[in-house]
Amino acid sequence: RMFHDDELEESEKFYVGQPRVLLLIYALYNTLVARSEMVCYFVIILNHMISASMITLVLPILIFLWAMLSVPRPSKRFWMTAIVYTEVAIVIKYFFQFGFFPWNKHVDYTKDKPYHPPNIIGIEKKEGYVHYDLVQLLALFFHRSILKCHGLWDEDEKGDSSSNKEDTDDELSLPGGRRDSSASLKSVNLAASVESIHVHFPEQQTAIRRKSSSSTSQLSHRSSFSSHRSKRGKYIFKNINHTTLSLYFLQCKLCVSKSHCGLCCFRTLQVYVPIRQFFYNLIHPDYSAVTDVYVLMFLADTVDFIIIVFGFWAFGKHSAAADITSSLSEDQVPEAFLVMVLIQFGTMVVDRALYLKKTVMGKVIFQVILVFGIHFWMFFILPGVTERKFSQNTVAQLWYFVKCVYFGLSAYQIRCGYPTRVLGNFLTKSYNYVNLFLFQGFRLVPFLTELRAVMDWVWTDTTLSLSSWICVEDIYAHIFILKCWRESEKRYPQPRGQKKKKVVKYGMGGMIIVLLICIVWFPLLFMSLIKSVAGITNKPLDVSITITLGGYQPIFTMSAQQNQLKSLDPNEFNEFLRSYRGNTAALQFLEGYAREDITRADLEGNSNSLWTISPPSRNKMIQGLLDFDADFTYEIFDFSLFSRTLEEVYPYYIKAPSDSLAKPIKQLLRGMSPDHGQQSMWENITVSLVKNGSEEGAREWWVLNQLGKRQKTPQESLELFIFSDKVSPPSLGFLAGYGIMGLYASVVLVIGKFVREFFSGISHSIMFEELPNVDRILKLCTDIFLVRETGELELEEDLYAKLIFLYRSPETMIKWTREKT
Repeated sequence: RMFHDDELEESEKFYVGQPRVLLLIYALYNTLVARSEMVCYFVIILNHMISASMITLVLPILIFLWAMLSVPRPSKRFWMTAIVYTEVAIVIKYFFQFGFFPWNKHVDYTKDKPYHPPNIIGIEKKEGYVHYDLVQLLALFFHRSILKCHGLWDEDEKGDSSSNKEDTDDELSLPGGRRDSSASLKSVNLAASVESIHVHFPEQQTAIRRKSSSSTSQLSHRSSFSSHRSKRGKYIFKNINHTTLSLYFLQCKLCVSKSHCGLCCFRTLQVYVPIRQFFYNLIHPDYSAVTDVYVLMFLADTVDFIIIVFGFWAFGKHSAAADITSSLSEDQVPEAFLVMVLIQFGTMVVDRALYLKKTVMGKVIFQVILVFGIHFWMFFILPGVTERKFSQNTVAQLWYFVKCVYFGLSAYQIRCGYPTRVLGNFLTKSYNYVNLFLFQGFRLVPFLTELRAVMDWVWTDTTLSLSSWICVEDIYAHIFILKCWRESEKRYPQPRGQKKKKVVKYGMGGMIIVLLICIVWFPLLFMSLIKSVAGITNKPLDVSITITLGGYQPIFTMSAQQNQLKSLDPNEFNEFLRSYRGNTAALQFLEGYAREDITRADLEGNSNSLWTISPPSRNKMIQGLLDFDADFTYEIFDFSLFSRTLEEVYPYYIKAPSDSLAKPIKQLLRGMSPDHGQQSMWENITVSLVKNGSEEGAREWWVLNQLGKRQKTPQESLELFIFSDKVSPPSLGFLAGYGIMGLYASVVLVIGKFVREFFSGISHSIMFEELPNVDRILKLCTDIFLVRETGELELEEDLYAKLIFLYRSPETMIKWTREKT
């Protein structure tokens, strides 16, 4: 060993011998120290999500537009700004907690109003108003202490003092010069006299700029730049002194002359020039650690898209109890859902276009627009739309947090720069089962593959037509799938002449057999189990009886609700079943119903409406009754105009299906039973017409009474048993509504068509499917992507023609796909 120390070895042994819990605590602390910067960002964003005020809005915007864009790390000025701003915010919130302010006298009335000015600003009176601010300040001081321990807190000032002050002069004159963000404010003092600098060295600056642009080595650029500085160092010191004195003279002159316009212009330049230089250096860096986090940004946008779809009610007004499925089934598209989905999808398309064009400037502009736009929408517009504060909207808070993750990834992408080559799909980087199934799932999403192919063709420089582009993409996807299968065959080889194992045959084959059987018998199994196992009892809420005779005025109307609708108790239900002992048809019918599915309705015998019929119609109805025999069917029966008993005319048991009108149950009303024998079991009723004379004239109404009631009541009444069918749960109602034949036509036949395509027509694709080795074809597709990215468009045409010829020539395909020897 090159270095040996007994104390270090003893320390290492002592550390390894500690308990695992203590080692875990050490590891967590080291992780916290290594990611203290991210901890500060997280606490600031969490504080803003909970407070949702203008006071806490400043720091999140500074994080995404300053801190995360700083190279290589946020400067001391940012952390001091965050610390001082947090301290000032705490003092302001504390000052406005006193009760003598007018808005603090009605806190309970105004605390939930989103547009109440103190709530918007963040100075409202509330408990725990400063808890998260103190945690934020603690995190900032913790990060500050870590930077000081590692000597990074004063790194910017040391760099400025040790690198000769003439660097600021040259870097200001050179647009491509990289400086630390902490030195940006110092360049303001030199910006006022930038004309004098250009006057002294116009030719030399131009020469340096051209040399740096034409040079391919960053090292040569740095060396030439430093040698040029050393030659004219003394003159630059004189120029800086003169510039500083002239700037002080200008400031004194502005103060003496009281020129407010000049002072305002100077202050504006003092703020504008560092910001402009910061973003200019960001877009034109000396060095860039190229990275590609587009996949993570796309996943963050996808999660936000899913949150919008399943939590759309959180972005609209009076829609907290809404359901997107019911809204779409009624052909109603909520406005909030439509706006949020279109905006989210539009940003994903724009982000894809910027990624394909590799334009950092466009990404910076898009980042600035999104940061300001999203924060303005979420914290100023959305609370007014939903009429509730952002801190009370959990779904919106979750959406905003995921969007903050996207902002952080975007800032990292801007800081590092876009990759120079974008080759293929991110799922095709390795050849295993995970990538295979994920890639096939990606291709199964409707319109996603087509949309991606068209967008790539639009925003990528190429000489291929759209059809040729899609042809290359399809060939590449097909070859990638074959490559994954060939790799799996290499990992799990099958010896020659050995039969397939029973595990493989019964595992794969048995699963396919079970799957096909389930598909074939799915409608029958589904419809039988949906109501018996997962069915919901559908109790009637209202039972109405209307008796009419021909086309004349109804003679009897009555309804039963609430207390008049009763369920059977266990004793009544058992007695009801015993009454049909020996009746096979009735018992078979009763097997499909439980006790809670049967409802007894008690209807009053007196009609709830008077019998108002004109004398001519009355005489005509009497004459018609004398012409034919008495007959009673569900709603029509013959009767005596005064009092009469009608035998076996009343349907005592009624079935209430979920999809049709109620009808009598023939199995219970007719059949063989010990009590009734082989006869009809329809009940007898008595009908009578009651007349009541008064000063206003004679009034008539009908009274009906059932004779064979199970519940013996002295007053005239009717008794009715309703058997209610179970209904499917709402979540499966869209499938149950099709019925058995509908499921066979819409589900089984469609699935069967796809299965048939898998088992038939294989012979036509053998020459493209059975390829022993696809490495050469895969390399040819990758070469097409590579020359396209490097701008060799003529070579792209040649390679594409070679690929097409390969698929047109079976002999050449055989030579290209042979196993390597």
